[in-house]
Amino acid sequence: MSAPATRRLWRSLLLLSRVSNLPTVWSNALAGSAAATVGLGSNDWVALAAVTLSASLFYTGGMFLNDAFDAQFDRRVRPERPIPRGEVSEPTAFTIGYFLLALGLVSLALAPLAMALGVVLGAAIVLYDARHKGFTFAPALMGACRGLVYAIAAAAQTGTVPVVVIAGGLVMTAYVAGLTVVAKSAGARAPLVVPLLIAGISVVDSLFIVFTAHDLKLAFVAAVGFPLTLVLQRWVPGD
Repeated sequence: MSAPATRRLWRSLLLLSRVSNLPTVWSNALAGSAAATVGLGSNDWVALAAVTLSASLFYTGGMFLNDAFDAQFDRRVRPERPIPRGEVSEPTAFTIGYFLLALGLVSLALAPLAMALGVVLGAAIVLYDARHKGFTFAPALMGACRGLVYAIAAAAQTGTVPVVVIAGGLVMTAYVAGLTVVAKSAGARAPLVVPLLIAGISVVDSLFIVFTAHDLKLAFVAAVGFPLTLVLQRWVPGD
Protein backbone atom coordinates (compact mmCIF):
# COMPACT_ATOMS: atom_id res chain seq x y z
CA MET A 1 0.00 0.00 0.00
CA SER A 2 1.43 3.37 -1.00
CA ALA A 3 1.88 6.14 1.57
CA PRO A 4 -0.83 8.84 1.60
CA ALA A 5 0.01 11.96 -0.36
CA THR A 6 1.47 14.75 1.74
CA ARG A 7 -0.94 17.63 2.21
CA ARG A 8 0.04 21.22 1.55
CA LEU A 9 1.31 23.02 4.64
CA TRP A 10 -1.59 25.49 4.73
CA ARG A 11 -4.04 22.58 4.74
CA SER A 12 -2.21 20.85 7.59
CA LEU A 13 -2.20 24.06 9.62
CA LEU A 14 -5.94 24.50 9.12
CA LEU A 15 -6.55 20.93 10.27
CA LEU A 16 -4.50 21.53 13.40
CA SER A 17 -6.31 24.79 14.18
CA ARG A 18 -9.87 23.39 13.77
CA VAL A 19 -10.94 26.75 12.34
CA SER A 20 -14.36 25.28 11.48
CA ASN A 21 -15.38 25.62 15.14
CA LEU A 22 -14.53 29.32 15.40
CA PRO A 23 -18.13 30.51 14.79
CA THR A 24 -19.03 28.95 18.15
CA VAL A 25 -16.22 30.93 19.79
CA TRP A 26 -17.53 34.12 18.20
CA SER A 27 -21.05 33.45 19.47
CA ASN A 28 -19.62 32.84 22.97
CA ALA A 29 -18.04 36.29 22.90
CA LEU A 30 -21.23 37.86 21.58
CA ALA A 31 -23.36 36.22 24.28
CA GLY A 32 -21.13 37.34 27.14
CA SER A 33 -20.93 40.83 25.71
CA ALA A 34 -24.68 41.16 25.11
CA ALA A 35 -25.57 40.04 28.63
CA ALA A 36 -23.03 42.39 30.22
CA THR A 37 -24.35 45.47 28.43
CA VAL A 38 -28.04 45.06 29.22
CA GLY A 39 -29.32 48.47 30.28
CA LEU A 40 -26.17 50.25 29.09
CA GLY A 41 -27.47 51.11 25.63
CA SER A 42 -25.33 49.02 23.28
CA ASN A 43 -22.16 47.03 22.91
CA ASP A 44 -18.79 48.67 22.56
CA TRP A 45 -18.12 47.19 19.13
CA VAL A 46 -14.37 47.84 19.31
CA ALA A 47 -14.19 45.95 22.61
CA LEU A 48 -16.32 43.15 21.14
CA ALA A 49 -14.03 42.88 18.11
CA ALA A 50 -10.96 42.76 20.36
CA VAL A 51 -12.36 40.04 22.61
CA THR A 52 -13.62 38.03 19.64
CA LEU A 53 -10.15 38.17 18.12
CA SER A 54 -8.61 37.24 21.46
CA ALA A 55 -10.95 34.27 21.97
CA SER A 56 -10.22 33.07 18.43
CA LEU A 57 -6.47 33.23 19.08
CA PHE A 58 -6.83 31.38 22.38
CA TYR A 59 -8.94 28.70 20.69
CA THR A 60 -6.67 28.07 17.72
CA GLY A 61 -3.58 28.21 19.94
CA GLY A 62 -5.15 25.62 22.19
CA MET A 63 -5.86 23.37 19.24
CA PHE A 64 -2.22 23.47 18.11
CA LEU A 65 -1.08 22.66 21.64
CA ASN A 66 -3.64 19.86 21.89
CA ASP A 67 -2.13 18.04 18.92
CA ALA A 68 1.42 18.81 20.04
CA PHE A 69 0.83 17.28 23.47
CA ASP A 70 -1.11 14.35 21.94
CA ALA A 71 1.50 13.56 19.26
CA GLN A 72 2.57 10.21 20.73
CA PHE A 73 -1.04 9.13 21.26
CA ASP A 74 -2.04 10.22 17.77
CA ARG A 75 0.81 8.21 16.21
CA ARG A 76 -0.93 5.10 17.56
CA VAL A 77 -4.59 6.05 17.31
CA ARG A 78 -4.93 8.88 14.78
CA PRO A 79 -2.07 8.52 12.30
CA GLU A 80 -3.97 10.64 9.78
CA ARG A 81 -3.37 13.81 11.83
CA PRO A 82 -0.75 16.28 10.48
CA ILE A 83 1.90 15.68 13.16
CA PRO A 84 1.98 11.86 12.87
CA ARG A 85 2.15 12.24 9.10
CA GLY A 86 5.22 14.41 9.44
CA GLU A 87 3.58 17.46 7.85
CA VAL A 88 4.08 19.65 10.93
CA SER A 89 6.68 18.94 13.61
CA GLU A 90 5.91 18.86 17.33
CA PRO A 91 8.21 21.83 18.08
CA THR A 92 6.52 23.85 15.34
CA ALA A 93 3.06 23.06 16.72
CA PHE A 94 4.16 23.99 20.25
CA THR A 95 5.69 27.25 19.03
CA ILE A 96 2.61 28.26 17.05
CA GLY A 97 0.31 27.29 19.90
CA TYR A 98 2.09 29.30 22.59
CA PHE A 99 2.57 32.23 20.21
CA LEU A 100 -1.18 32.37 19.50
CA LEU A 101 -1.97 32.24 23.22
CA ALA A 102 0.40 35.15 23.79
CA LEU A 103 -1.25 37.14 21.01
CA GLY A 104 -4.65 36.39 22.50
CA LEU A 105 -3.49 37.80 25.82
CA VAL A 106 -1.90 40.89 24.27
CA SER A 107 -5.12 41.70 22.40
CA LEU A 108 -6.79 42.18 25.81
CA ALA A 109 -4.17 44.67 27.02
CA LEU A 110 -6.59 47.62 27.10
CA ALA A 111 -8.93 45.84 29.54
CA PRO A 112 -7.08 44.90 32.77
CA LEU A 113 -9.72 42.54 34.21
CA ALA A 114 -10.24 40.87 30.85
CA MET A 115 -6.49 40.41 30.53
CA ALA A 116 -6.28 38.89 34.02
CA LEU A 117 -9.05 36.46 33.09
CA GLY A 118 -7.16 35.79 29.86
CA VAL A 119 -4.21 34.61 31.94
CA VAL A 120 -6.56 32.18 33.70
CA LEU A 121 -7.94 31.02 30.35
CA GLY A 122 -4.47 30.49 28.92
CA ALA A 123 -3.44 28.46 31.96
CA ALA A 124 -6.61 26.36 31.75
CA ILE A 125 -6.00 25.67 28.06
CA VAL A 126 -2.42 24.53 28.65
CA LEU A 127 -3.44 22.39 31.64
CA TYR A 128 -6.22 20.74 29.66
CA ASP A 129 -4.04 20.07 26.62
CA ALA A 130 -1.20 18.66 28.72
CA ARG A 131 -3.24 16.50 31.11
CA HIS A 132 -6.62 15.70 29.57
CA LYS A 133 -5.79 12.07 28.79
CA GLY A 134 -6.92 10.14 31.87
CA PHE A 135 -7.74 13.30 33.84
CA THR A 136 -11.09 12.85 35.59
CA PHE A 137 -12.02 16.52 35.54
CA ALA A 138 -10.88 17.15 31.95
CA PRO A 139 -14.45 17.66 30.62
CA ALA A 140 -15.16 20.29 33.29
CA LEU A 141 -11.87 22.01 32.50
CA MET A 142 -12.70 22.05 28.80
CA GLY A 143 -16.11 23.52 29.59
CA ALA A 144 -14.56 26.16 31.85
CA CYS A 145 -12.44 27.37 28.93
CA ARG A 146 -15.64 28.26 27.06
CA GLY A 147 -17.32 29.68 30.13
CA LEU A 148 -14.35 31.98 30.64
CA VAL A 149 -14.96 33.49 27.21
CA TYR A 150 -18.28 34.80 28.56
CA ALA A 151 -16.50 36.42 31.51
CA ILE A 152 -13.70 37.88 29.38
CA ALA A 153 -16.22 39.37 26.95
CA ALA A 154 -18.13 40.98 29.81
CA ALA A 155 -14.97 42.34 31.40
CA ALA A 156 -13.84 43.81 28.08
CA GLN A 157 -17.17 45.61 27.75
CA THR A 158 -17.77 46.92 31.26
CA GLY A 159 -14.71 46.16 33.40
CA THR A 160 -16.84 43.83 35.53
CA VAL A 161 -18.41 40.38 35.26
CA PRO A 162 -22.13 40.60 36.19
CA VAL A 163 -23.83 37.72 37.96
CA VAL A 164 -25.95 36.97 34.89
CA VAL A 165 -22.77 36.47 32.84
CA ILE A 166 -21.35 34.17 35.50
CA ALA A 167 -24.57 32.16 35.34
CA GLY A 168 -24.39 31.98 31.55
CA GLY A 169 -20.74 30.95 31.73
CA LEU A 170 -21.65 28.12 34.10
CA VAL A 171 -24.37 26.93 31.73
CA MET A 172 -21.89 26.97 28.85
CA THR A 173 -19.34 25.16 31.01
CA ALA A 174 -21.87 22.42 31.76
CA TYR A 175 -22.89 22.13 28.10
CA VAL A 176 -19.34 21.78 26.81
CA ALA A 177 -18.39 19.40 29.61
CA GLY A 178 -21.36 17.22 28.66
CA LEU A 179 -20.41 17.48 25.00
CA THR A 180 -16.89 16.29 25.85
CA VAL A 181 -18.20 13.27 27.75
CA VAL A 182 -20.56 12.35 24.91
CA ALA A 183 -17.78 12.75 22.33
CA LYS A 184 -15.59 10.27 24.21
CA SER A 185 -18.36 7.69 24.47
CA ALA A 186 -20.16 8.17 21.12
CA GLY A 187 -18.18 5.47 19.32
CA ALA A 188 -19.41 4.89 15.78
CA ARG A 189 -21.99 7.67 16.13
CA ALA A 190 -19.34 10.31 16.82
CA PRO A 191 -19.05 11.57 13.21
CA LEU A 192 -22.76 12.49 13.30
CA VAL A 193 -23.34 13.43 16.94
CA VAL A 194 -20.20 15.39 17.80
CA PRO A 195 -20.38 18.00 14.98
CA LEU A 196 -24.01 18.72 15.88
CA LEU A 197 -23.19 19.16 19.55
CA ILE A 198 -20.24 21.43 18.79
CA ALA A 199 -22.35 23.57 16.46
CA GLY A 200 -25.06 23.58 19.13
CA ILE A 201 -22.86 25.82 21.28
CA SER A 202 -24.05 28.72 19.14
CA VAL A 203 -27.68 27.75 19.75
CA VAL A 204 -27.09 27.87 23.51
CA ASP A 205 -25.47 31.28 23.07
CA SER A 206 -28.42 32.50 21.03
CA LEU A 207 -30.94 31.38 23.64
CA PHE A 208 -28.90 33.04 26.37
CA ILE A 209 -28.99 36.32 24.46
CA VAL A 210 -32.78 36.06 24.06
CA PHE A 211 -33.36 35.40 27.76
CA THR A 212 -30.95 38.05 29.06
CA ALA A 213 -30.60 40.83 26.49
CA HIS A 214 -33.94 40.26 24.70
CA ASP A 215 -32.18 41.19 21.48
CA LEU A 216 -33.49 39.05 18.62
CA LYS A 217 -31.04 40.53 16.11
CA LEU A 218 -28.00 39.59 18.16
CA ALA A 219 -29.58 36.24 18.96
CA PHE A 220 -29.98 35.58 15.24
CA VAL A 221 -26.35 36.52 14.61
CA ALA A 222 -25.25 34.06 17.30
CA ALA A 223 -27.52 31.33 15.93
CA VAL A 224 -25.89 31.65 12.49
CA GLY A 225 -22.89 30.01 14.10
CA PHE A 226 -24.79 26.70 14.10
CA PRO A 227 -25.16 26.18 10.31
CA LEU A 228 -21.89 27.98 9.59
CA THR A 229 -19.97 25.59 11.84
CA LEU A 230 -21.59 22.56 10.21
CA VAL A 231 -20.75 23.85 6.74
CA LEU A 232 -17.14 24.61 7.67
CA GLN A 233 -16.74 21.18 9.29
CA ARG A 234 -17.26 19.61 5.88
CA TRP A 235 -14.08 21.38 4.80
CA VAL A 236 -12.05 21.25 8.04
CA PRO A 237 -13.12 18.56 10.54
CA GLY A 238 -13.67 20.03 13.98
CA ASP A 239 -12.65 17.08 16.14
